[in-house]
Amino acid sequence: MVTDILDMATLMRRETLETPERIAEMLTRNAGSYAALGARLRASPPPVVVTCARGSSDHAATYGKYLIETLVGVPVASAAPSVASVFDADVSAARALVLAVSQSGRSPDLLASVGAYAGSGALVAALVNDETSPLAERVDVALPLAAGPETSVAATKSCIAAMVGLAAITAAWSEDAILADALAALPQALDRAVNADWSAAIEPLRDVSQMFVIGRGYGFGIAQECALKFKETCAIQAEPFSAAEVRHGPMAIVRDGFPVLALATSDSAGDDVELVASEFAGRGASVLLAHAGKAGLLPAEAAHPAIEPILMLASFYGLVEQLARARGRNPDQPPFLSKVTRTL
Repeated sequence: MVTDILDMATLMRRETLETPERIAEMLTRNAGSYAALGARLRASPPPVVVTCARGSSDHAATYGKYLIETLVGVPVASAAPSVASVFDADVSAARALVLAVSQSGRSPDLLASVGAYAGSGALVAALVNDETSPLAERVDVALPLAAGPETSVAATKSCIAAMVGLAAITAAWSEDAILADALAALPQALDRAVNADWSAAIEPLRDVSQMFVIGRGYGFGIAQECALKFKETCAIQAEPFSAAEVRHGPMAIVRDGFPVLALATSDSAGDDVELVASEFAGRGASVLLAHAGKAGLLPAEAAHPAIEPILMLASFYGLVEQLARARGRNPDQPPFLSKVTRTL
């Protein structure tokens, strides 16, 4: 059984390798829509941005939060879908921008939340992969992720597409030419990232049951996403933390040999991740560090600091797919999970 799993080409790996081409297509296809939305937001600035998503899409939204707050200066909050779907409560969001992020666009609680915000006067834009979905049909602005069919239960290319779409919206809104140039170069960089060799992390993680994943700033959303992928594909109880937050209560459980994956961007937030990783290593933890632009066990390419997390996540997906197989698991079919989660 284990041999069969190790020998097969998984859907997760195939879909990860498709990512560079899909991202190039998405950026070209949506260029006019990103520009139009950016101009609309500059002409009528929203007082707040609300993101609406779950799972991997919500991790992409966390990434978008840091981008918008640092490059545009508008506060971003995450909606609790149950406010509309369970409590049937009214929301007051006139002039807000709501960014709904979804692969399927079919989860009932997401649709209920979007409907509530739209009814209160918000401008609703959706980054959605299924263009025939109810979500795509019910919003003011639909921005296709254009990732193509994603069959593996573990999302990969759709999550990266959502992150890139949020970066493109932010670049257009802020008129940040440097970020726009970095996005134009992203497909080529992604081609290198999906083929980067992170296999050195397999043996240190082959038999672990618990671990931390550390990021900060632009990299915090991917720490969340990596932790989720460890859980669903490898059955590792991985917990994500900000490099700042982990210094509080969580620090107490780090002991000799405790595994930590640290994801550091090339900015000051990444420097803090490297610092806390060093503190953990000094306490005997087994630290696996990816630091953009620095040589290390896990290679990570330097780029615009807002782009580096996307590249690291693309490399990580290759690692976690290999690790799942090394642990005798099929990453395409995690137990008890399905591709579309219809939460209420």
